Amino acid sequence: MTGSVETFQLSVEAAEVYESRFVPALFAEWAPRLVEAAGVAPGQAVLDVACGTGVVARTAADRMGGRGRVAGLDLNQGMLTVAGRLRPDIEWHQGDAAGLPFGDGTFDVVLCQSALMFFPDRAGALREMARVAAPGGTVAVQVWDLLEAQEGYGAMYRAFARHLGPEAGELGGAYWALGDLGLVGSLYEAAGLRVTGTRTRVGTARFPSAAEAVATEIDATPLATRIDRDTYRRILEAGTEAMRPFLVDGGRVELPIRGHLVTGVKPG
Repeated sequence: MTGSVETFQLSVEAAEVYESRFVPALFAEWAPRLVEAAGVAPGQAVLDVACGTGVVARTAADRMGGRGRVAGLDLNQGMLTVAGRLRPDIEWHQGDAAGLPFGDGTFDVVLCQSALMFFPDRAGALREMARVAAPGGTVAVQVWDLLEAQEGYGAMYRAFARHLGPEAGELGGAYWALGDLGLVGSLYEAAGLRVTGTRTRVGTARFPSAAEAVATEIDATPLATRIDRDTYRRILEAGTEAMRPFLVDGGRVELPIRGHLVTGVKPG
């Protein structure tokens, strides 16, 4: 959810779609796991970096019961407009993870869900999170496991590759870029953080149909705008066929998805 202002801006309408489709399908399940792993508690100051429409910030605020401070930051104003509509009681800031607009040691907990892999400078972003964390404070991230560990999404991407060849790697390759916990640990170390816990779990991505699961994946990537209609149709059909093993009652799709929760502390 970050990068440069010029390269990643969504309309409010697109952000509404994100909130109505992506959040319940995928992100809402992981938000309480991340907040719990970070030990968020009443009275703390908490920052959600690359907050999108704010599901993690909302979860943290609910856990804190109105006692403490919760702020969300995103590069995208459309996302923040939706976030502010949903929870006007939370602070929403537009800004880049590469240069957080907060003072040193401002927050007890800094959270980042499903976004670190998309930052141009991942180590730099973690250094910024460490900078704004108080001494002894927690920095916790959630990232996805490697693609080869993803039973459902692996099947989908193999279907894409049959029609796209090497370009298939552009279709979501960044999602799985931090699946190696050793790599994540080295980023934490480079940021001056000490890893205190890692947890790998399998969640479920839920969609009304196989076609919607595949279309959602394609449409979320820049490649979708660079392929012709016939290619789009072919990879949609191939991906939909690959989803057959994951169909449940009523034609819905439930895709297993493995992710990591990583927590670290800033030395006192």
